[in-house]
Formats: sequence, structure tokens, C-alpha cells
Amino acid sequence: IFLGRLPEIRSQLILDVQAAFDGDPAATNLDEVILAYPGVLAVSVYRIAHALYDLGVPMMARIMTEWAHSKTGADIHPGATIGAAFFIDHATGVVIGETTHIGDRVKLYQGVTLGALSFPRDASGQIIRGKKRHPTVESGSTLYANATVLGGQTVIGADSVIGGSVFLTRSVPPRSRVSLKEPELRVGTRDGAAESDAIYFD
Repeated sequence: IFLGRLPEIRSQLILDVQAAFDGDPAATNLDEVILAYPGVLAVSVYRIAHALYDLGVPMMARIMTEWAHSKTGADIHPGATIGAAFFIDHATGVVIGETTHIGDRVKLYQGVTLGALSFPRDASGQIIRGKKRHPTVESGSTLYANATVLGGQTVIGADSVIGGSVFLTRSVPPRSRVSLKEPELRVGTRDGAAESDAIYFD
């Protein structure tokens, strides 16, 4: 049964590699993407592990994705559902939870977290398992560095852009642009800085 899924996995990986090449102007060719991109390695291992997870072999699937986590810095749970042409740029610090749903042509940058807002518990205080705890990211969306999206009911609408360092716990409609206001910056000089609150570089 697993071997029968390999052609589908290969087709998915071809689209993932192409998405990485198309999404990164620093990429010089497909060989570089395949051999040197940590996000592509993490997604490749995830694709195989996800098939095993679906077939009822969760322990092996988790071992595989945790190996990829240790090598790439990207922590993708094998139970997550991820569509075609998926690209994680830089990879380091990305976390994708078990019940996350990701559509096609989604791009994540480093440090993105798709996590749980809280853990539902039963009357005895035990965590209730099997519920959707992680967000849905619809097709065509981009999440920039260190964006955090939490909660099983949170949906990022299709073709949305979530800016860097955004913390989001509610749904946004398709084609949304979510960003933080630019912080107020103070710039001091190294030589002759007279202000008591100036920034020093020593």
C-alpha cells in the first residue's frame, strides 16, 4: 500500500521543488534546491512520513519528522495536511502542528508557528485528543518571518499575506493583508551622543 503511494509523493515533491525555485530569487537551479535547501528536506521527509501516518504507522512517522527537525530546524507534525507546491524558506524555527490544514501554493518563512491556542480538557482535567487544535491556511497565502497563528478555528483566507511577527488568533478573510504598525525607532550616534537615552554600540 505504501509503495503504491510513492508516485503521488514524487509528483508532490516535484511541485514543492519548483515552488522553492520559483519563490527564492537566490536559487540558481533545481539541483541546488534539492540538495541544499533545508525547507525542501523537511517537506520531503514530511511527505513520506505523512503517508505512513495515514497508513497507521505514527511512531515511524514521528521518528522521521523529528530527524528532519533536528537537521533543518523545521518541526512539521506528520499528521498535518499540506497541499501542493509548498515552500518553507530558510526553515529554521518553523512549527506546524498535527491538525494544521495548509492549502496549495503556500509559502512560509523562518520562525512561523502554526500552533494550538489552548488544549481542551475533559471533566477530569485530561487533554481531549482528536480535536482540531491548529489553524487552517488556505491556498496562495504567504506568512512572513516569526508570524504566529494559533487555534483550531482560526482560518487564514486564500491569497492572504501575514506580515512578520504578527500574532493572530482569529480568522481573516481571503486576500487579507495583516501587519503590525512600524515600531518607533530611536537612533543614536556612536560619537558625541549627548542624550541620556541614546543607543550606544560599545
